[in-house]
Amino acid sequence: MTSTPHTALPPTARPELRRVRAGAMLGGVSTGLAAHTGIDTVLWRALFVALTLAGGAGVVLYAALWVLMPQAPLAPGEQPRPVDRWVDRLTGRDTAA
Repeated sequence: MTSTPHTALPPTARPELRRVRAGAMLGGVSTGLAAHTGIDTVLWRALFVALTLAGGAGVVLYAALWVLMPQAPLAPGEQPRPVDRWVDRLTGRDTAA
């Protein structure tokens, strides 16, 4: 009886947890969560909708994550949206960074 040695795969680096503007429908929270966890964006959006319909927790959670998650760096020449500037002012983060 022979056994084959198991080779461990090197761990892959996860992207930082950030709001991602590319592909975002609202604040980029679901897109950022999808990039960080590897779970599809549609599933994250469905979770927020389900939590909203089940008592409103989805709206509160989404808003909290929108404020707490930093925005991913903007592409060169890209301007932040007014709502992102407002959230960054609210949290004391620098929009240009």
